[in-house]
Amino acid sequence: MHNDDTDALLRLITAGGAAAPRKALLERHGSATAALAAGATAWRASGLSDAQVHALRRPDAAKLEAARHWCTDARHHLLGWNDADYPSLLRRSPNAPLALFVAGDPALLWHPAIAIVGSRAATPGGRDNAAVFARCFVASGFAVVSGLAAGVDAAAHQAALEASGATVAVLGTGPDVPYPRAHADLHARIAATGAIVSEHLPGTGARTEHFPSRNRILAGLALGTVVIEAAERSGALITARLAAEAGREVFAVPGSIHNPLARGCHRLIRDGAALVETAREVIAALAPAAQELAADLRIRLDSPTSPAGAAAAADPGPDEGPEGSQTDPPRQDGDHQKLWKALGHDPTDMDQLVTRTGLTPAELSSMLLLMELDGRVTVQHGRYHRSR
Repeated sequence: MHNDDTDALLRLITAGGAAAPRKALLERHGSATAALAAGATAWRASGLSDAQVHALRRPDAAKLEAARHWCTDARHHLLGWNDADYPSLLRRSPNAPLALFVAGDPALLWHPAIAIVGSRAATPGGRDNAAVFARCFVASGFAVVSGLAAGVDAAAHQAALEASGATVAVLGTGPDVPYPRAHADLHARIAATGAIVSEHLPGTGARTEHFPSRNRILAGLALGTVVIEAAERSGALITARLAAEAGREVFAVPGSIHNPLARGCHRLIRDGAALVETAREVIAALAPAAQELAADLRIRLDSPTSPAGAAAAADPGPDEGPEGSQTDPPRQDGDHQKLWKALGHDPTDMDQLVTRTGLTPAELSSMLLLMELDGRVTVQHGRYHRSR
């Protein structure tokens, strides 16, 4: 979707430079439109540099047009720093980005998630471990976050998809640029049923400096980070360090002393990361944080700034009578009532729910996620039905 505020936010993004002054500008003026209208004096007062002021006055027309075009797709979303849907976990992490381009379901960025990272040149055993951990995480209701890279990342994403679970890929390229190119199909599958996330404008190609910085987003979206295999100098260790700096749990899977890809994990363990041998150990450690995030989501949906209005976080599902006939759910927000009535026991895709309810995909995603966390709704392959 595209509107005036989206256009204003895109201009702020294309201005480039330090994010903190632009975030301060948004906080001071409440919206991207108001921030742009405030003018150069206000921009400088928020700390924007001369180069940023110049870029706001004379934006790159080609980049803006390409980004506008990307935003017109109903499955594409732009979440700015001042947006109520900006993920709460990431907001609380250091150096959070000004905005996120999301292809797929933006509500997944609020879903309790665990990052799985490791070597691009993973051993067969490392890839198997990544898949086993990912399957266990999604079976327990967590999303799997990773970076779409070769090796451990790809194994984790693929296993989550095969288990009908939620997975989020954080890119160091634009949201429409799969990297490596060999993962174009995996990129498309994640965009269809999960979420692709990037802070970079659509069309942005691979640049070496983007990948360490994307790791802060990966770590910031997750409750904890699991390192499967990593050499002593590894991007996975950067992610682990950033996760620790954000106050998140870091876990490392030990390996053979003869495996050079175990040395990074052993170093993490010496430095204080939790040694884990099973996914269940990770899940048990993160359960309290997952409950806290679920509470954040309920607060978010109760807020009048929610896209669905002041959505009450009441019990969204009905009790069933003795003969299995369904009674009306407890009194609640009208949009939740519409959604509950639109759901059945047969899997229903998002397009059908949009048609049946008249609500937008963003509105439906937030409500469906809360229902899923409450155990009322089950999602498989991007299709939703009432839990049995």
